[in-house]
Amino acid sequence: MTDDQLLRYSRHILLDEIGIEGQERVLASHALIIGAGGLGSPAALYLASAGVGHITLVDDDVVDLTNLQRQIAHTTARVGVPKVESAAHAMADINPETRVTALKMRADAASLQPLVQAASVVLDCSDNYATRHAVNAACVRHGRPLVAGAVLRFDGQITVVDPRSAQSPCYACMFPPAADFEEERCSTLGVFAPLVGVVGAMQAAEALKLIVGIEPTLAGRLLMLDGRAMDWNTMRVQRAPECEVCGGVVR
Repeated sequence: MTDDQLLRYSRHILLDEIGIEGQERVLASHALIIGAGGLGSPAALYLASAGVGHITLVDDDVVDLTNLQRQIAHTTARVGVPKVESAAHAMADINPETRVTALKMRADAASLQPLVQAASVVLDCSDNYATRHAVNAACVRHGRPLVAGAVLRFDGQITVVDPRSAQSPCYACMFPPAADFEEERCSTLGVFAPLVGVVGAMQAAEALKLIVGIEPTLAGRLLMLDGRAMDWNTMRVQRAPECEVCGGVVR
C-alpha cells in the first residue's frame, strides 16, 4: 500500500475489524453493480471512496431530469448521458484509483454469467423483478455473495444472499419466481428520495463487510424500513429445500 493510500484510507485502517489487511482486500476486490440509478448511485460512490479496486457498472438507461431528485451520482449537466458513464465520472472525481468498467446494457441471464463469475461481490440495485431473479440465479450458480436492495414509495428493504453458506437462503427463497406478482415502479408510484440513499449506502456497507470478512452480515435476514415512521423490522428467512434456484446447492 502506498503512502497516499495509507492516508486516503486511514479511517478504515484505524478500525480493528479492517486494518491494513482488510483494506488490502478491498483494494484487490471487484464489485459488480447492477443498476446505476437511485440505489446504484450511493452504492457506487461509497464503494469507490472505500477503495474497491475494480467496479463494473451495468445499466442501459440515460440520465433524465426526473432522476436527479434521488440519483446522486448524476448532475444536470449530464442529462442525456448514459447513467454508467455519468456515474463513472462521479466515482473518478472521488477516487481516481478505482478502475470502473461502464457497460451500457441490460442485464439478462446470458450476459450476467461472465460478469458475476468475475466479481468478488454483486450488488443488485435494479428496479424490476425479472432482473432481480436473474441476478440471484447467476450468483447462486457461481457462488458469489449478493447484496439485494429495493425501495418504493416510503418503503425499503435489503438482504444478503451468500451461496457459499449452506444455511443462507437465496432471493428466490424469499420471493418465489413463479409467484403471482404485480410489478410496481417508482415512475408511476413515486419514491421518497432519501430512502434510496439509505438503502444504497447500506448495500455498500454489506458489500464491504463481505469483502473484508466482517460478520454477521444480513444473510438469512430481510431488513425492512418504513420510511414514514422510521421503523426497522427484521424477518428471518430459512433456506427453502424445494427452492427451484438454490435447493440442494451448496458451495
